[in-house]
Amino acid sequence: MSRIDLADGPDVGMAWHFGRPLAEQRSMDEGSAAAELASREIFTISGDQRLTWLHTVTTQALESLKPGEGADALVLSPTGQITHGFGLVDDGAVAWCWSEPGDREPLLAWLESMKFWTPVEIEARDDLHLWWLGREVSLPTAAVVQRPGAIAGGSWAILPARSGISEPTLAAVNEVGQWAYEAIRIAEGVPRIGLDTDAKTLPNELGLFGTALDKGCYPGQETVARVQTLGRPPRRLVRLLFDGDLPSPGATISLNDRVIGRVGTLAQHYELGPVGLGLVKRSTPVDATLVVDGIAAAQEALVDPEVGEHFRPKL
Repeated sequence: MSRIDLADGPDVGMAWHFGRPLAEQRSMDEGSAAAELASREIFTISGDQRLTWLHTVTTQALESLKPGEGADALVLSPTGQITHGFGLVDDGAVAWCWSEPGDREPLLAWLESMKFWTPVEIEARDDLHLWWLGREVSLPTAAVVQRPGAIAGGSWAILPARSGISEPTLAAVNEVGQWAYEAIRIAEGVPRIGLDTDAKTLPNELGLFGTALDKGCYPGQETVARVQTLGRPPRRLVRLLFDGDLPSPGATISLNDRVIGRVGTLAQHYELGPVGLGLVKRSTPVDATLVVDGIAAAQEALVDPEVGEHFRPKL
């Protein structure tokens, strides 16, 4: 395989593709692939009260997680804006977590500040990497933990760093790069916190991604509940289908020469063509054709503009 690495961006140094990026996406959908997501940063939270504590400081309902179950969770500012996001899976003794590139240090600093007298231990783990495994791929023997429910019907697994593809279980599968993983993720409408969001983003604008409404108070909860009750979040997440080339990440989205949003992550999808995720003003007509960097873009609603609930995209 001819590996091409990313030279810049949040996933710099990761494999961009292995010579057949569109075929790699197809193998993901078929469930026969694996992708190393080593740019994600691993950390653990241990202690008997870890789940009840996480339940009180994040947006997610976590206190009743059973071993092998996982979720995505957000940390909000006091006024409800997303400041951090992370995935996790609990094994009955430890919560194994992963953050976006570069976000672990500030996230752990915030979590440490919220411990007070709660007996939990938080540890950064640079000796571990996150992997995505297709649904037909057996769990490697070296895996520390696995969480189902990933994109394309696959799972996430945490493995010792660089044991990865040398594992006999993984040596026979199709290893795919970030291009394939990102294209499938974007097509499914799953945002990356910090890349598809900005400093103003509310969970309601993402369809309540990583957020439970049926739980008690946590920092920022009043804003989430108020927007959900009154409806009409300021913006909404959309999937964009571009007519031509891909624009630049972070480019503005316009309608009738007025800026109405911004683009987040982008990729060339093997069936849909150039795709991306964006945040646009709630009042933007759902059938309007938008313009990004001079490129026309059709939009597909991922979030109900009236109540902020998530639509599953039609693929």
